[in-house]
Amino acid sequence: MEEDIAFAKAPQIKTLYAVGFYNLENLFDTKDDPNILDDDFTPQGFKEWNDYKYDKKINKLSKVIAQIGKKETGTAPSLIGVAEVENRAVLEALTDAPSLKNENYGIVHYDSPDERGIDVALLYKKEDFEVVNTDSISVYLEAEDGGRDYTRDILYVEGKLLGTTIHIFINHWPSRRAGVTITAQKRMAVAKKNREIIDDLLSKNPDTRVILMGDFNDGPHSKSIKHLAQTDFYNPMLYLATRYEGSLNHNFEWFTFDQILFSNNFIRLHDNALLYEKSDIFNDYFLTEFKGKYKGNPFRTYAGKQYLGGYSDHFPVYSILSSLSSDREKI
Repeated sequence: MEEDIAFAKAPQIKTLYAVGFYNLENLFDTKDDPNILDDDFTPQGFKEWNDYKYDKKINKLSKVIAQIGKKETGTAPSLIGVAEVENRAVLEALTDAPSLKNENYGIVHYDSPDERGIDVALLYKKEDFEVVNTDSISVYLEAEDGGRDYTRDILYVEGKLLGTTIHIFINHWPSRRAGVTITAQKRMAVAKKNREIIDDLLSKNPDTRVILMGDFNDGPHSKSIKHLAQTDFYNPMLYLATRYEGSLNHNFEWFTFDQILFSNNFIRLHDNALLYEKSDIFNDYFLTEFKGKYKGNPFRTYAGKQYLGGYSDHFPVYSILSSLSSDREKI
């Protein structure tokens, strides 16, 4: 009894952990896969993509991931969702790069039906996160000709982050390339598919913890994101999306398509094993164009056919969670 009282009065230690998302801008290997449209990213292709450029991109991206949230936590992120990866091999190369090799990241990845072969994935620190269940969820979209429009699957991961069960959905929604209005219904369809699965989880346990992340190709004020969030999710990107900064820049206009949303139980102030603390866009100077008319924009790998040798055309976004524990050893 006395021991229990002493434990209850023990000093509370708050530890911070980072959760991030990063669109890696066409992380392809150099091999031609006949089943996907990856010809541009081969030595003989339009981009003249070769081992030197590939290795350079792997090393650059690994250095970025190692720094996401490190200012707050002192270490690399516990969870990092990624988009635009060709296959598991590029993820293994990424996690085996010098900057990440000692972080002991696990990988959750499925090949999706996207014509270009680009997928989403989850990297997780094995010491912080235990995978319980995974799935790749397809969304049926119809093309203009009536056939199927193949897009990225939703990656679903159930696991325990620091012992607390969470459900993670990683998304890369259909592009706006054909026009914002024309493609809006496709993004709404993926939003509805996410909600369908989330609502089923909540019907079984109203206190289910969910993290939604991805490159949604829609901003936090769009109809699709509002449908996704409804009233039971907190979207910190609502407060980060301004005309002066975002996660990507197109035609000199900032957008915050890369977002991380949390079910409301992450912001509950009492009896909270995983408490939401803050979110930010990781746009440190080294990730930007240093000069010229694109100064301040993400320093990308390519501009059309021109090889720039940068990181990605997106900045990573991240959130900080805290966990409280009693330091029993000091009693």
